[in-house]
Amino acid sequence: MNSQLRRAVAAAAASALGVTALAACGGGSDGQEGGGTASKTVTLVSHDSFAVSDTVLKAFTEQTGYTVKVLKSGDAGTALNKEILTKGSPQGDVFFGVDNTLLSRALDNDLFTPYEAKGLDRVADAVQLDAGKHRVTPVDTGDICVNYDKKYFADKKLAPPKTFADLAKPEYKNLLVVENAATSSPGLGFLLGTVGEFGESGWQDYWKKLDANGVKVVDGWEQAYNEEFSGSAGGKKAGADRPLVVSYASSPPVEILYAEPQPAEAPTGVATGTCFRQIEFAGLLQGAKNEAGGKALLDFLIGDAFQEDMPLNMFVNPVVEGASLPELFTKHGAVVDEPATVDPATIAGNREQWVRSWSSLVLK
Repeated sequence: MNSQLRRAVAAAAASALGVTALAACGGGSDGQEGGGTASKTVTLVSHDSFAVSDTVLKAFTEQTGYTVKVLKSGDAGTALNKEILTKGSPQGDVFFGVDNTLLSRALDNDLFTPYEAKGLDRVADAVQLDAGKHRVTPVDTGDICVNYDKKYFADKKLAPPKTFADLAKPEYKNLLVVENAATSSPGLGFLLGTVGEFGESGWQDYWKKLDANGVKVVDGWEQAYNEEFSGSAGGKKAGADRPLVVSYASSPPVEILYAEPQPAEAPTGVATGTCFRQIEFAGLLQGAKNEAGGKALLDFLIGDAFQEDMPLNMFVNPVVEGASLPELFTKHGAVVDEPATVDPATIAGNREQWVRSWSSLVLK
């Protein structure tokens, strides 16, 4: 989710693809066809946490004749930087994984060729942040939120926090671990959530309170969730002692899906008053060698097959209205009705300064 919106919850996914993946051919072929016809391979450049079922990629090949090559290119920020550096001569045809925290960088660098994907009328206006220009297509949403260890709070007979303000209260001193906003997508998202909650004039005072209350900062989600958070399977093995962590609203279903045996209830909960909404996009890269294939792939990404495959592969929410959600995802994932948000233009104008200010406050 980037940063690591996907990485955050799909890291444990047994179905995650490798660094490069190819859909099985259902009628297309790699490279160039004889007689100089267009390539039947379409290359999707993505962050490392992209995951999709093989059957879904095969369905795309059967429908269109194009074979999908997935090129993973680091976390979302790194992947985006690579495309900016190779602008006009991209690594692939479609880029997937730029979110609303980084969208302005992609658009300001003219990375994408406008294309209005088929089926966009089924996508809510609220997530179409480039509406009218169609340089990017919204694909999914996810919420960065504080997760808590249910057993810890039950044993301590202490109510878990519900809001941003709660996290600064004395009873939660030395309990919270967060990711570095300068190096981590969920870390940046949580910082932006505090900006959305307390405003541009109030977020720094809030972080001073968190700092005084013993917040711990680590480089990324992997360390925070799997090494420092006492509620995760990895954290339990590592003897972690922090029962509060910045993760995702969809993290609890992951704890169930990959547990052996699967528990009836997730061992972790979500403080839904601490969430920041991410929206993730895909776009047709300027200079794409297979523009027709890229357009077909964008259509497919907002089709039912891909949208309904995402929840248990990348643990994110579909953007297409009416897409079905699996019971495990809806039963155990948190519903976030009012996440904090910050306008992308405001993020674009202030992101670097906010991160610098944040670093001076909490990194010592």
